[in-house]
Amino acid sequence: MAKSKLNFRFHNPNTAEATADYILKIFIEANQEKVEQAMQTAAEISAAAPPFTYPDELETTGSHLT
Repeated sequence: MAKSKLNFRFHNPNTAEATADYILKIFIEANQEKVEQAMQTAAEISAAAPPFTYPDELETTGSHLT
């Protein structure tokens, strides 16, 4: 017996923007735990790192400068 191919068609009465917004909300909800973990890890790394120094705050004395 040959396998028949399934064909699915969905009717979406929403606008493309509304559909995209809905799908985005689903993705955010589904990945919320991963995002929170990534933010926690980034915060821990940032707290352990030395503070950032802007180039204009660096000392200008030394033989490497002209």
